[in-house]
Amino acid sequence: MSLKRRFYLLFVLVLMMGLVAPAVNGTVMAQDPKTLTLAFGAGDIPTIDPSTATDTTSVQVTLMTFFPLVRSNEENPSENFPGLAESWSLSEDGMVWTFKIRSNIPWVKWDGSAVVEVKDANGATMMVTAKDVEYGAKRLIDPRTASDYAYVPVDSLKLKGAGEFNSFAAPEGKDFTDPAVLEELNKLRDAVGIKAVDDTTLQVETTEKIGFALGIFGMWNWVALPQAVIEEFGDLWTEPGNAVSYGPFVVSEWKHDESMTLVKNPFWAGIENSPAPAIDSITFKFLDTSPAFSEYEAGTMDMVGVPLSELDRVKADPAMSKELFIGPNFCTYYYGFNVTKAPFDDARVRRAFSMAVDRQDIVDNVTKGGQIPARWFSRPGLAAAPTPEDSPELGIGFDVEGAKKELQAYLDEKGMTIDQLPPITLMMNQVEGHIKIGEAIQAMWKENLGVDVQLSAQEWGVFLDTLNQDPPQVWRLGWCLDYADADNFLKGVFRSTSGNNHTMWKNAEYDKIVDEAGAETDNAKRLEMYRQAEELLVKTDAAIIPIYWYTTVSVTKPNVVRTYSLSGHEYYEKWDKK
Repeated sequence: MSLKRRFYLLFVLVLMMGLVAPAVNGTVMAQDPKTLTLAFGAGDIPTIDPSTATDTTSVQVTLMTFFPLVRSNEENPSENFPGLAESWSLSEDGMVWTFKIRSNIPWVKWDGSAVVEVKDANGATMMVTAKDVEYGAKRLIDPRTASDYAYVPVDSLKLKGAGEFNSFAAPEGKDFTDPAVLEELNKLRDAVGIKAVDDTTLQVETTEKIGFALGIFGMWNWVALPQAVIEEFGDLWTEPGNAVSYGPFVVSEWKHDESMTLVKNPFWAGIENSPAPAIDSITFKFLDTSPAFSEYEAGTMDMVGVPLSELDRVKADPAMSKELFIGPNFCTYYYGFNVTKAPFDDARVRRAFSMAVDRQDIVDNVTKGGQIPARWFSRPGLAAAPTPEDSPELGIGFDVEGAKKELQAYLDEKGMTIDQLPPITLMMNQVEGHIKIGEAIQAMWKENLGVDVQLSAQEWGVFLDTLNQDPPQVWRLGWCLDYADADNFLKGVFRSTSGNNHTMWKNAEYDKIVDEAGAETDNAKRLEMYRQAEELLVKTDAAIIPIYWYTTVSVTKPNVVRTYSLSGHEYYEKWDKK
């Protein structure tokens, strides 16, 4: 999920430390509407375009308003249900997928007062077709889209022709509006291995057999998209009144930097693992943890994450302790280094900073939500991911003496003292939970290494732009699963070509390992490969500091009937209110 970005990111942290809250539901066509009010964290949602969404808040909305080919089980993400595709088959060689697209899903839009079906020039309801899915998938990898997630069909799915299409660049002095350039681009687009055979049949051809392909087809960006609307409105196509969609909910209002409201789609009849919504409307307020929690206590929020400063009180409170839920979440909290910026352009310094972090102390005394100290990146429980039981010595842990030796070796070689290190900044998005964790780690670096580190915080959208354009020396992110396989964490985030790799770190051996592991079908062999990759990532080169594996920590009002997702993305059409 991040970026979770992919990311999986803010919403992940939201769930983990209590930044998420059920929302106010006002239905489009209900006499007694059921409403929810939830919190989405401070700052506007970056985008609700499925092709460009990378963070968890953006992804959450796209999963509510569109619907992928396949739908995973929120309680067991490795289990897949039919989604927009009612069925599928795989060729004998494992490289051609054929999806049967449902024929009864209409395009809908918000007309200012209600959700209505979209009509064609003859007044007939326009239905979602395989051609719309082909357009959506090819738009994801189109170089003009510049999607951070294009690497998934290119590198992870090995979609035929995707790499050539995505990497195409206009010759110097020309752009994509040039007729000759556009002709060449369209040839490459047509050669991509995804074709609508007819309105209800979609074929996807890969160049290798990929065992976790169904998980990829369940991502938010494997959806049908409205080509005519996108071409008419450009970047504004997702605004209420312009947008058309087809999922369980429809965006009816977007007050940028303040809130977003979604209403149920009355034309969503319900399919496997996605019933017709019981909730009429959901309002997401863009609030930080403490203001959202105050509203929860005042009775104006239906579910929120719990601020770190309030968790002990909630646990001790007779009423709220019964509303508290702490459960597993398939996300990893980590700090990344920009390996091109001194002093973190040296692996010894990066290892020193990682070894100086007491992860157990963080989860025991700061987050307090049952999080698990992380020695590596990929979350245990994913297919082929290491676990503490099978890999007890893997990765990196708390070792003050080892940290001091690593830093001193660097200083001795450079002929420097600690006070001569360049100024060091740790940056995070403006969320109080992140800041508390940052302050604790800042104190550890001072006590264990004698190094002063400054903290800096930015609004969520600004922070994401900073990571994309000029990552600081050290920064925080979370990553939640897009599909339930270690490939999603290790290749998806830190392969040298990934748009989610803000470390600027490149290692050819690492790339080779994760590429070969993705193509391997024996999970025992894949596990060993991912162990090797993790060792390179977190210890040998120490491009990141894995800190902990998330839990969901939230309180929910007793009159809300809900489910809990392991992925960080909730299935709100399954929620109800008594």
